[in-house]
Amino acid sequence: MLLILLMSMLCAFISAVLLIRYQHLHAQFSADNDLQGVQKFHATPVPRIGGVPIFLGLLVGSGLMFWLQRDLLGIEILLVALPAFVAGLVEDITKGVGVKTRLGATLAAALLGILVFHAVIGRLGLPLVDGLLLKFPIVAILFTMIAVGGVAHSINIIDGYNGLSGMVSMLIFIALGYVSFKVGDSLLLSISASACGALLGFLLLNYPRGLIFAGDGGAYLVGFLIAEVSVLLVARNAQVSPWFPLLCVVYPVFETLYSIYRKKVLRGMSPGVPDGLHLHMLVYKRLVLWMVGSREAEHLTRRNSMTAPYLWGLTALSIAPAMLFWQSTPVLMVCVLLFVLLYLALYRMIIRFKTPRWLVRASCKRDGDA
Repeated sequence: MLLILLMSMLCAFISAVLLIRYQHLHAQFSADNDLQGVQKFHATPVPRIGGVPIFLGLLVGSGLMFWLQRDLLGIEILLVALPAFVAGLVEDITKGVGVKTRLGATLAAALLGILVFHAVIGRLGLPLVDGLLLKFPIVAILFTMIAVGGVAHSINIIDGYNGLSGMVSMLIFIALGYVSFKVGDSLLLSISASACGALLGFLLLNYPRGLIFAGDGGAYLVGFLIAEVSVLLVARNAQVSPWFPLLCVVYPVFETLYSIYRKKVLRGMSPGVPDGLHLHMLVYKRLVLWMVGSREAEHLTRRNSMTAPYLWGLTALSIAPAMLFWQSTPVLMVCVLLFVLLYLALYRMIIRFKTPRWLVRASCKRDGDA
C-alpha cells in the first residue's frame, strides 16, 4: 500500500511540475484567465488542468495494483470514470461545457459503474426504503446514479480555494481506506491509497501557493471515485453501514443541497447560476480578513490559502465519528443530523456577523485604508 501511495504521489507531482514549468505552451487553452468572476479568488492566471496529473497518478497506482494483486478493479474504475473526467477536462480547456452536460456525463459514468461492477445502493438502513430498493431494482439503479452524480458534483462545488477540495477529498479517502482495511477489502484499500497519493502529489503544488488548479476535470474525477468506492465498499461488505460514506461526504453534499435550496427557494434563481454565498466564500470574506483591500498577488494568495483550513476542520468533525462508528447506523444517522445542525448554525453566525472573534483571522489592513 505504501508503494502504491508513493508511486501515485510521485507521478502526480512530476506531471504537475511539468505542466507548470511548460505552461507557456498551453496557457492559451488551460489557464484560468478570468480573475473577476464571483467564484474567482486567485491573483494571476493559473493552469486549471490539475485533473491530468491526478488521473496519471491514479493510473500508475492502478497499474501497480494490478501488478501486485493481479486485479483490474483500479484500472476498470478509471475507465468507467472517463466520461465524467473528459467532460470536466473539456470544460477546463474550452470553457464551453455546461453544468447539465457535465452532470449528464457523470450520470453516464455512474450507469457504467452499475453495469460493470454491479455496484448498486441496495440498502440505507431504513426498513421501508430498503424494501422499496429491493422490490424495484430500477429505483435502486436510479438512486445510485443520482447519488454518485451528486457526490461528484459536490466536490466540484467546494473546489474554490487552494487546498480545499483536495484535502477534503484526501480526508475522505483516508476514512474509506481505513474501513476497507478493517473489513479486509485490500482492493478498495489499494484504490484509496492510490487516490491519497495522487491527491498529495497535486496538493504539494496546489497548496498554499495555488500553482495549479484541479479544474472541473479533477473535481469530477475525484468526486466520482469517492462515490464509486463508497458504493462498492457498502455493496461488497455487509458489515459497513451505508451511512458511513454519507457521513464522510456530508460536508460537500450538504453544501450542494443547501446551495440549491438557497438559490431556488430563497432567492428564486437557477441553482446553476454561481453566487458568492457558499460557506467557503463566506469564510473567505468574513473570517479571513488578512490584508483585506490589498490587490497584491502575494497578499491575495496568502488570504486564499488561509481559507481552506477552516473547512478542513469542519470536515474532520464528520470524518472522525465516521471512522469510529462505521458499523453503527443509528449513531451515524445522529452524527449526520448533528453535522447538518452545526453547518446551519455556523452559516447563520457568519451571515449575521456574529462569529466569535477567535475564529477571525484579521490584520491591520482594511478596505479603504491608506
